[in-house]
Amino acid sequence: MIPALNEAPNLPSVVNSVPTSALRALGWETEVIVVDNASTDDTAAVAAALGATVVSQPERGYGNAYHAGFRAAKGDVIATGDADCTYPFDSLPELLGTLTEADVEFMTTNRLRRENRSAMKRSHTVANHVLSALSRALFRNGLRDSQSGMWVFRRYVWDGVDVKSTGMAFSQEIKNAATRAGYRYLEVPIEYRNRRGEVKLNALPDGMANLRQLFEHRFRRSGGERPARYERRHTPA
Repeated sequence: MIPALNEAPNLPSVVNSVPTSALRALGWETEVIVVDNASTDDTAAVAAALGATVVSQPERGYGNAYHAGFRAAKGDVIATGDADCTYPFDSLPELLGTLTEADVEFMTTNRLRRENRSAMKRSHTVANHVLSALSRALFRNGLRDSQSGMWVFRRYVWDGVDVKSTGMAFSQEIKNAATRAGYRYLEVPIEYRNRRGEVKLNALPDGMANLRQLFEHRFRRSGGERPARYERRHTPA
């Protein structure tokens, strides 16, 4: 699943990087869903021409795009990533293999490694580390990268969490909601690549919104959530 706002130039590279043939050989049938988040370019038309299922979400917002996309998703497993060429969709066979072999229900990814530092502005790297450290302190789930936009998870996990964010905070909230609810989870390292096209992140307002959401979520009535079970033996340092 790929949320997209004015990403028409990037979509051919992104959609074609999904290794559908390799996945089929491993027994996975794949549907590529592009959520058009009120784009003003040809995002929807390009996605449809590439064979993707296009979901329209006229209300802008990263979280809004995912809420619409998850309502439309029919697969047993959902994998996500942005339309800006930064996430390695070509690694899906390995990621799905890890999900299965480790017997986890929610798997997220860590971009904040030395090997990837040239792909992210230093200010964004620092902000990601700060938000991730605060998220770990509040939710005690050990995740090193609370802001990563690539997750692979069992479809039923989405039905078992109550994620409210409509903007960029959606990324940290779905991780914290899944781990807090007690789903078996895992964080794995990925290659993070240089972004192409216009940057959609508004660093200061988005960062402040994420900060507020962390505290709001931490002290929200849990609704019966169980303590998380952290698969430490599988999570790289």
